[in-house]
Amino acid sequence: MSHSTVPRDTTGAQTPEKPPEGGGDAAGPGKGGDSGRPGKAPGRLSPRIRFRRDRTLILMTVPALLLIVVFNYIPILGNVVAFQDYDPYLSENGFVAILESPWIGFEQFERIFADSAFWHAVRNTFVLFFLQLVLYFPIPILLALLINSVVRPRVRAVAQAVMYLPHFFSWVLVVTVFMQIFGGAGIIAQTLRRHGYEGFDLMTDPELFKYLVTAETIWKDAGWGIIVFLAALSSVSNDLYEAAAMDGAGRWRRMWHITLPALRPVIALLLVLRVGDALTVGFEQLLLQRQAVGVDASEVLDTYVWWNGIRNQDFSYAAAAGLVKGVVGLGLVLAANRVAHLMGEQGVYKK
Repeated sequence: MSHSTVPRDTTGAQTPEKPPEGGGDAAGPGKGGDSGRPGKAPGRLSPRIRFRRDRTLILMTVPALLLIVVFNYIPILGNVVAFQDYDPYLSENGFVAILESPWIGFEQFERIFADSAFWHAVRNTFVLFFLQLVLYFPIPILLALLINSVVRPRVRAVAQAVMYLPHFFSWVLVVTVFMQIFGGAGIIAQTLRRHGYEGFDLMTDPELFKYLVTAETIWKDAGWGIIVFLAALSSVSNDLYEAAAMDGAGRWRRMWHITLPALRPVIALLLVLRVGDALTVGFEQLLLQRQAVGVDASEVLDTYVWWNGIRNQDFSYAAAAGLVKGVVGLGLVLAANRVAHLMGEQGVYKK
């Protein structure tokens, strides 16, 4: 007696046998059928559908993109005057004046590299950068760790508000506050004189000016830098801390093995950006205190470019100096990002 090889379901209906894997039209999504063409990846939307889905968010970014194009990218075209003997009075139209100005090649760059005042500004810029990198950069990290360790939410909110507030002060107000505290007629100097001691004026001391500038930067912007690190700390799961505590790890060991590794990618990214911004150490802040301490102590690349370009109206020379600064800054970003890759971090962009 022969038996049928076709399986039956519980209702008695015959069910077809399974086709061989990888063959026929029954191939699943992403597998090739009889036509040999790969299927469409599941969940992948077309650009048109994604635009319709995200058009509101895209439209919200349009004003910011326009501002970046108008104020960041279009002015880059003006760097052409660095290779000219630019005279804005050749025409009432600035664009026409650029077209009519004679080309002089790299003469402006030769003037820059032969100018001792330029190299003095470079030296002051790097001194301030290294001071701010060593003294300023770690402080937002430490403050974020301190605030994150506070248990009571009300105390944490008050501490954050107090630390954030100076960021919204203008540099005029920041310099005024420091003058009222550390100046010759400030609170500290007057208190010392009333008690028979000799007063001091920190605001006019060229030797201590670089430390004064760093202190002003820390007081104004350290609180704002906490935001990024607190956002990174909020992504750390509490289960990791609880598991480490159950294994006998104390507070310092939990911070060293859990908290700091969580902050490492953010620290690497901000460090790369800070190194790339090494030649920008504060324009308005230094310009406000230029007369108090003198040019030798306060001259940096930003003030050097402004003084030659705006005050002396040597626009081509200032454009050449600014172009040198931009090229060096780009090189620093690439070098710092390469170091981040060697350390196993992503940096500004991937390999």
